[in-house]
Amino acid sequence: MEGYKKRVADAILEEKLAGKGAVLIEGPKWCGKTTTAEQRAKSILYMADPVRRERNLMLAETDPDILLRGEVPRLIDEWQIAPKLWDAIRFEVDRRKAFSQFILTGSSVPADTKDITHSGTGRFSYLRMRPMSLSESGESDGSISLRELFSSPDNIYAGCDLTLSDICFLICRGGWPLSTYLSGKLALNQARDYYDAVVNVDMSRVDNVERNPERVKRLMRSYARHQGQRVADTAICDDIKDNDSATLNADTVRSYIDALKKMFVVEDAAAWNPNLRSSTAIRTSDTRYFVDPSIATAALGLGPDDLLQDMSTLGFMFETLAIRDLRVYADASDGSVYHYRDKNGLECDAVIHLRNGRYGLVEIKIGGDTLINQGAQSLLKLASLIDTEKMNKPSFLMVLTANSDMAYKRPDGVYVVPVGNLGV
Repeated sequence: MEGYKKRVADAILEEKLAGKGAVLIEGPKWCGKTTTAEQRAKSILYMADPVRRERNLMLAETDPDILLRGEVPRLIDEWQIAPKLWDAIRFEVDRRKAFSQFILTGSSVPADTKDITHSGTGRFSYLRMRPMSLSESGESDGSISLRELFSSPDNIYAGCDLTLSDICFLICRGGWPLSTYLSGKLALNQARDYYDAVVNVDMSRVDNVERNPERVKRLMRSYARHQGQRVADTAICDDIKDNDSATLNADTVRSYIDALKKMFVVEDAAAWNPNLRSSTAIRTSDTRYFVDPSIATAALGLGPDDLLQDMSTLGFMFETLAIRDLRVYADASDGSVYHYRDKNGLECDAVIHLRNGRYGLVEIKIGGDTLINQGAQSLLKLASLIDTEKMNKPSFLMVLTANSDMAYKRPDGVYVVPVGNLGV
């Protein structure tokens, strides 16, 4: 394989280490947490090393200080194998009174917290990683910076060579780091293997509750069909009930969804609540998303050719890819991604809201003049309803597209940006 592909998380990790004694990197399995941590670490303890695992576990119980010795920052990989290390690291951070001491990475299966007595507040910082965005994997040239759009540039321009066929492949391949070094079927197989691991192994390991793999499959298929939609747990329950036992209820479905969230497989988008000039009621339910679109296509058994033949499904799957990338880029600007919809059906697919109060509104469209115009008009209407005496006006309005050959600014001020041009 090629060398390390730089991640947006690299700079975030550097900043967090500069202000905390320890940083815990969280995220779905296979998203590159350990590899990213290895780039910054000066010494490494692999707790899961089969040759040293038993010794490491014994030392974690009897003399954890030995495991924490080494040049800093010291990476403790798969720390959750010995949860008592958490308190030992917290104590060591206090004792040393220094920053940049430890990086912790672990499986997406959470640690057993019964052996943890301290939250780590003030000592630990948290970093969320996701599968690779297109700029990290190299398919986007990153020529249009999300950060710079907050400065409202007068003009933007970039050409984009990604075709709709390319986008369909990238949706199904996903942002799993290993898959970005592969091509064709080998690349697509990584997402399918991830899905199989979640269904057959991880869902029963996450909280030591035995779960029926067939029920997990049905749940994930239902979740895949509802990407980008606000759907209640009860609706998902009804969706899968026909093929399940009569005992299935919303509480059971909710417990399965909670397990997927704990493993960072699911990452829904919370509703955005702006100050409006009107009294329009805002829909506050979360919008359903997998952390990567390839999980949805794997759950539905779809490949790139299937998406090309079904533009409606392609639209929802592209939205999941776009939300993934926007989240990665927003992290670099200390921002979060929300969704907006009101009772009248006015919708905004993504609201990028920074901690300093600035925000941008984004509509996600496959492409084509008609859809781009629809997206632009929707953004302009929402912007006109915002009470700018009570909150800032939007820093930018953007239609993010799959199938466009150019990034540009429309006369009405709306930016049109292909996902193959967007970056940090």
